[in-house]
Amino acid sequence: MKVIDNLKDIQMNIEKACQKVDRDLDGIKLIAVTKYVSTERAQEALEAGIVHLGENRDEGLLKKWEVLKEEPVWHFIGSLQTRKVKNIIDHVSYIHSLDRLSLAEEINKRASQSVNCLIQVNVSGEESKHGLHPEEVIPFVQQLEGLEKVTVCGLMTMAPLTNDEDLLRGCFRQLKQLQEKVQQLGLAYAPCQELSMGMSNDYAIAVEEGATMIRIGTALVGE
Repeated sequence: MKVIDNLKDIQMNIEKACQKVDRDLDGIKLIAVTKYVSTERAQEALEAGIVHLGENRDEGLLKKWEVLKEEPVWHFIGSLQTRKVKNIIDHVSYIHSLDRLSLAEEINKRASQSVNCLIQVNVSGEESKHGLHPEEVIPFVQQLEGLEKVTVCGLMTMAPLTNDEDLLRGCFRQLKQLQEKVQQLGLAYAPCQELSMGMSNDYAIAVEEGATMIRIGTALVGE
């Protein structure tokens, strides 16, 4: 399937989800996750009208960057080793995997300007997933005070790979509630306006539950 054909189906599903809960379509960023596909396929996504590309490894991001440069808005969506921050920091607009103080300090040290960071939260509690436990999020946000290059623009989670709609909604709602708690702190460095949640199998549910960023790979660009 061509990316543009997949995109039409996905956009239709997003539109239906927005209508269902009376949301504005403009409030959702669709991120094409290109980690498993070629640079050519990523280019096809851009030509189809996609603006945001997501990569989960520094090598993959840098390889595509050499060709695509600043044409897309780049998102780093994978677990980020502190020692690799210097490799990607000048190439990305968003980092979706902030989960420890040492990483925040390295971002602050290496960045030439403020970086939009999303705190990764392990809402499901699965041992295989990275991220803070929900109860750790508020204390962690407060620890980031004084790191002027780190802006907590939102929260990110990965829901379980399941068809259990109630379980998925529960995860997404918990992240939404956490977002509201961070916003209530009223911290200038943590506006927390973004919710990065929802992937190929559950993005419509995520949109219904308040996602502002959805990360789609297989259903959009293939494997």
